[in-house]
Amino acid sequence: MPWFAVGAGIPFITMALYALFSGSPQPVEPETLPTTTAATTAYQLTGVPLELPGASPGGIPTAQALSKAIEESPALTGESITLTVRSGDSMDILFGRNKLDRGNLAEILALDEAREAMRLVHPGDAIEIRHQDGKVLSLNRKIDETRELEVTLADSGQYQSRVIERPLEARVVYAQGIIKNSLFIAGREAGMSDKVTMNLAGIFAWDVDFVLDIRENDEFVVLYEELWQDGQRVGDGEILGAEFINDGRTVRAIRYTDETGKSDYFSPDGGSMRKAFIRAPVDFTRISSNFNLKRKHPILNKIRAHKGVDYAAPNGTPIKAAGDGKVIFAGRKGGYGNCIILQHGGNITTLYAHMSKFSKYGRVGKRVNQGQVVGYVGATGLATAPHLHYEYRVNGVHRNPRTVKLPQANPINAKYRDDFNAKADAMMSQLDMVRQTRMAAVASE
Repeated sequence: MPWFAVGAGIPFITMALYALFSGSPQPVEPETLPTTTAATTAYQLTGVPLELPGASPGGIPTAQALSKAIEESPALTGESITLTVRSGDSMDILFGRNKLDRGNLAEILALDEAREAMRLVHPGDAIEIRHQDGKVLSLNRKIDETRELEVTLADSGQYQSRVIERPLEARVVYAQGIIKNSLFIAGREAGMSDKVTMNLAGIFAWDVDFVLDIRENDEFVVLYEELWQDGQRVGDGEILGAEFINDGRTVRAIRYTDETGKSDYFSPDGGSMRKAFIRAPVDFTRISSNFNLKRKHPILNKIRAHKGVDYAAPNGTPIKAAGDGKVIFAGRKGGYGNCIILQHGGNITTLYAHMSKFSKYGRVGKRVNQGQVVGYVGATGLATAPHLHYEYRVNGVHRNPRTVKLPQANPINAKYRDDFNAKADAMMSQLDMVRQTRMAAVASE
């Protein structure tokens, strides 16, 4: 169907209409049309010959007929604006600020779909409005990643609403790299987003200390999802399988989702990638003092066993529970300063010292889950600078938190074993294929 632009001028429209009135209209290729400007309104004419009043016997429209056709031509009306929600805003406030008809808002919110989608707005939300002198002609709002609310004013004068589904498409891609400087730099060079790199580090966090254990030429392979919508890449999904080679040691992980929808990562033999404890319960900059039974104390200036590990970190850095447990002590404890002790299963306890303050979970009797924040880094007690002093004890005996063998979390449920094995074999084959492709490419260089 030929397209016309009103702003292109009377001569162009006259020629187009003449072509329609003549016996054999010719299709117009889109690329041959003139480019419209921002002030030009485009509309589409159907291929059906038009009967215009006042047309001359030869089929050429008169000036009066041409003028009437231009006046009656369909065109988008109204002004388009974007309402951006600020802190403390409501829809009523937004309509008032932009001089939009609040009565229209009431009519729109009377529609079930619109009321549900517009019930809550948050700072940063954007709402697209087209209006004519304050009267709302259409409204669009993104509900979530896959749904959008569309409200339009019908010819009847009533508002209509619908929710448009915009499904995400997950495409499986892979990335591989060799670490020369840091995992994040290698990840970016491999085309991975920082989110995927963080997730990769999180999966292997129980097996690899990404601050202290990384070596030059360590390698990784990752199979993960890219999320696409309407032909555009919009983000990253989950890591489906991964391999990490650290100092010659290979560790692999597979994501498995059971029939209840619960997902977790497992080794190829079905063991959980998670351990009952995390190695380092704080994001630290360096280890300022290791486990050492013959260390000279920096303040007391005498030999005093250091039965834990000191993790240097900025004041206020969150301290996380190393494992599931119960708070059995929270308060001041001599040279430990502000201190928390957690009781775990298997007669294991962990201690966190020199805190600046406790979190809401840092109360005696509270049950905490692995990773929940129990307090914040400080320098209370006998401490020369902000750091976390962390101890790990089994039956009351101190063990080196960095080297002690950590208890495993639960393996794959026996009822899912056969399904897991089939999926694990398929994932391992894909990881092997990616590695072989890389080795072939390196060999040919």
